Amino acid sequence: MIKYFKYFLASILILTGFNAYSQDVDSAVIRNLYSEALTSNISYENLRELCKNIGGRLTGSKHANDAIKFIEGKLKGMNLDNVYLQELKVRNWERGEKEVANAMTKKGRVNFNVCALGISVGTGDKGLTGKVIEVKSWEELKNLGKENIEGRIVFFSRAADQKGYTTGYGYGSSVDQRVKGAVESARYGAIGVIVRSATVAYDGYPHTGVMRYNDSLTKIPAIGISTKESDILSGLLKEDKDLEFYFRTTCHQDADVESFNVIGEIKGSEFPEEVIVVGGHVDSWDLGEGAHDDGTGIVQSMEVLRLFQSIGIKPKHTIRFVGFMDEEIDQKGGRKYADAVKNKNEKHLAAIESDGGGFTPHGFSFEASDAQIEKLKSFQKYLEPYWMHLFVKGGSGVDVGFLKESGAALIGLIVDSQRYFDYHHSANDVFENVNRREMQLGSASMAALIYLIDKYGI
Repeated sequence: MIKYFKYFLASILILTGFNAYSQDVDSAVIRNLYSEALTSNISYENLRELCKNIGGRLTGSKHANDAIKFIEGKLKGMNLDNVYLQELKVRNWERGEKEVANAMTKKGRVNFNVCALGISVGTGDKGLTGKVIEVKSWEELKNLGKENIEGRIVFFSRAADQKGYTTGYGYGSSVDQRVKGAVESARYGAIGVIVRSATVAYDGYPHTGVMRYNDSLTKIPAIGISTKESDILSGLLKEDKDLEFYFRTTCHQDADVESFNVIGEIKGSEFPEEVIVVGGHVDSWDLGEGAHDDGTGIVQSMEVLRLFQSIGIKPKHTIRFVGFMDEEIDQKGGRKYADAVKNKNEKHLAAIESDGGGFTPHGFSFEASDAQIEKLKSFQKYLEPYWMHLFVKGGSGVDVGFLKESGAALIGLIVDSQRYFDYHHSANDVFENVNRREMQLGSASMAALIYLIDKYGI
């Protein structure tokens, strides 16, 4: 009995020593990932080129096509095992000329800085003039009814709720006005809509973003107005309930066009048919440069592959970068990729998306089975020294969300959200508003998690 106990004790000591050694090795690898990321300018320069040389990348536009070529070229320059494009058809909506808007008040004309909402119809060359009726809720719209709304422009002025810690809470409390304002107003005979920007910021930037139509109702033009100017318009309406507002938009939609997802990968040394995805979306709105939304997600995800190469990690599973097209409008890129995975019967272990801006990361959220989440949480101890303390059940990302049926663990990078909606969908989303170190912390954090998933499975 003593003899067997000695063997048992020796086994425990050997395993304990091995586990401690393994943890030391993993900690050293992760430290090297962060060190390489924080001392490199490569990813930041990629973002600079994407933003300054190409700019806003509206789905279906020339700029979006230029971005595809740019990313493909960068991936090929990394000497990856495989780089290819995945073809799809996307909507081709164009903004047209700069929008014009003003109101005639008793003191004279007041000009407003507005923008057409995504996929809105235009007003035509002459523009649109009408009396404005202000509403803050769907119930208020319904109670006003057709007799008070028909022939008027509906102004949705509900402000984002500021109470939540995450700014996504505020965005979510107001974005419904943008998405369905035109549809609900058309039911009562409105001729157009003005929507307060879905942001917790208080500034003069109008924010765009996709809205929707119902084919059974008249499609009426929709514009966004900044939070500051929304309050100015509300004040004018208090002084003059018969205030007339004019706006002109020349946006229009042409036939669908060809576009692509961009894919690059490092083949796995042991399980090349099993895939871990990391990605963001190539397209952006056209008012700014698409820096935080989602230029940072694209260059961070490319950086994960470069970091693996730079410090000599040879993954057991295939690590695949995917630059998704058309996240902002119809999500056809995410759908196309998921369909291809299903048709090829590919096995995906995990898919990580970065689409919250290039801000300081604090952890990951998981859409996964309880067993997968438990395994992922076991990796938390390796990332806590880098203040990555949130490993929680929650959402992942719009594009990777279509992989849910594949059984992969879907993961979203959690970042400090306080400034994100200051820039989101506005002319303010430019390269200068991205901090290199914050962005690179996100790159290293995703690389570290992928390293652990690749080594220990999920």
